[in-house]
Amino acid sequence: MKLWGGRFTKEADKAMERFNSSISFDKRLYKYDINGSIAHAAMLAKCGIISREDAKSIIEGLKSILDDIESGKLKISEDAEDIHTFIEQQLTCRIGTAGQRLHTARSRNDQVALDIRMYLKDAISQIQQLLISLMETITDVAFIHIDTIMPGYTHLQRAQPVTLGHYLMAYFQMFKRDYERLGDCYKRVDIMPLGSGALATSTYPIDRHFVAEKLGFSSVSENSMDAVSDRDFEIEFLNCAALIGMHLSRFCEELVIWSSAEFNFIELDDAFCTGSSIMPQKKNPDVAELIRGKTGRLYGDLIRLFTVMKGLPLAYNKDMQEDKEAIFDAADTLTDSISIFSAMLSTATFHKDVMLKAAYGGFTNATDAADYLVKKGMPFRQAHEIIGRLVVYCIENGKDLSTISIEEYKQFSDLFDEDIKGAIDLKTCIQNRKVYGGPSRESVTVMIDNAKKFLEEHKK
Repeated sequence: MKLWGGRFTKEADKAMERFNSSISFDKRLYKYDINGSIAHAAMLAKCGIISREDAKSIIEGLKSILDDIESGKLKISEDAEDIHTFIEQQLTCRIGTAGQRLHTARSRNDQVALDIRMYLKDAISQIQQLLISLMETITDVAFIHIDTIMPGYTHLQRAQPVTLGHYLMAYFQMFKRDYERLGDCYKRVDIMPLGSGALATSTYPIDRHFVAEKLGFSSVSENSMDAVSDRDFEIEFLNCAALIGMHLSRFCEELVIWSSAEFNFIELDDAFCTGSSIMPQKKNPDVAELIRGKTGRLYGDLIRLFTVMKGLPLAYNKDMQEDKEAIFDAADTLTDSISIFSAMLSTATFHKDVMLKAAYGGFTNATDAADYLVKKGMPFRQAHEIIGRLVVYCIENGKDLSTISIEEYKQFSDLFDEDIKGAIDLKTCIQNRKVYGGPSRESVTVMIDNAKKFLEEHKK
């Protein structure tokens, strides 16, 4: 039975019914649809729109449907047009005519807007807690490696010495911003649309604020046409998801590169790698690659909904049915990706000796050599020029700044003295960078302490 069948004199085309149906994916909204309906029924009774006896029957019937679905006793039939139709039909079958009163003063338009907002509130909270767990892992690993020296890069070329702890805490900042962005997005999701009707509210004396309070919403939508046609909050969520995916992808790129024989900075645990069907020696970082690849899905979900919404007039249009799969896919993809990435990172082994050796290559202490001359009174641009020529000399002679003699240094400037070797020692280079946000142990300790405070404040 169609909820809208009275207007039609001809059966719907079977292919059209399949094309029109959303039950295959919106069935996961059943809990939100039922809880929203319970609050709606309570409001209708409070306002004297339906009797308290009918409301009691409706609420008990809805709770029994929820219990039966959760226990597996009731299977959601994909013959229904959508989850709203399925639940309403089940309710009417169970309690009779009273069930037909439930839809008074509401439309599927505001009903689905409510369901998806309730779903997203839960999804955002869950993803935020997964980010907290990931940030805890990053902080723990960074603390262990607060003194592990490695090269920092620009243009994927060795640039300056840093520590692995400093490197990892850069990703902490990315995921912290992601957490905060989701929290800001939550504010726009946390607006109750029910009572907007199809687009023009209702002639019944409904109490929308009562429903909002029952369902835990912080506010009520201000304009009924906007409420049923708004999908900005979903696009904002998808944008947050795309950014999280991008950050995971960047981190995975590091791990993939670092686990190559050419870098050999890291050994990923066997539990998070796979082999080759033809090459028996292979250990492939497939999980990191797959998480990196899934970022494309998240980008696709965002562009999908942007494209759906770009030309829609007010108010509700059936195009908007296309939003749910994008939202569900993004939430599922993030949930899986963050969880497995966190486990992969926590079990990885970092090769400290290889990282240290790499930091000694590539003249990562060249800037410190230039700063040495500046501190002796030379203008920085002149010091930059001298160290550049000194690097060329080292390359031509198969040496580095740590192995050339003081006599060779003095060929380039009389300001060089015996203390140059100590000034360009990698530990000195790092520990002298005590500027807030820098790689020194002192600075990274502050980062980690601040991170722990943030995590403690936001853990649930």
